[in-house]
Amino acid sequence: MKTIAILGSGEACVLSAILEYFKDKNVKIHCFSDNLKSDFFASADKSGSGCKYLPYEETAEIFDVSNFDLIVLADYAHDLSGEILNSGRFINIHPSLLPAFKGKDAISRAFASGVKVSGVTVQMLSTEPDGGKIIAQYPVLIGNLMHFDEFKNTIYELERALYPIVIEKVLKDEVFDFHDLLSAGCSGCCKII
Repeated sequence: MKTIAILGSGEACVLSAILEYFKDKNVKIHCFSDNLKSDFFASADKSGSGCKYLPYEETAEIFDVSNFDLIVLADYAHDLSGEILNSGRFINIHPSLLPAFKGKDAISRAFASGVKVSGVTVQMLSTEPDGGKIIAQYPVLIGNLMHFDEFKNTIYELERALYPIVIEKVLKDEVFDFHDLLSAGCSGCCKII
């Protein structure tokens, strides 16, 4: 049985999608949050997984002694040190087509810049912020009449659809392909707008 640790600080939309995706699969999920007010606790409890409080200062210690097959970041507020990253395989999802719009507020900055294509990237984590090896990307076209809220919601829907599939591919040491997302029955969020 594979084991995943999911580490987050805020919203649990992507967490809920991951927990739902893996509920009938042979995968054990451990949820951690450094924020006691995070939505992670309610979402993890609702799924039966539960969530443990993990202050950032104790992160290295926990992952050094744990043997997770993969550590997944989902709306996590901290940059991880090299010491922590050396304790396992870490992946993250970012709401832009990296290397464009690295860092915070990527959705707002992409929309305000006037680019016509943005999207979502899943990457291995490295000590360089948003500079790890890209595992998967999926584009979103930004039409001239698209409103910011529509764009933002499309990015969030795509994150929820893409991330669980890519996590499973990484666990199986398989390469992600666009067909994986489409064959998973992804509904309207995966169409290019």
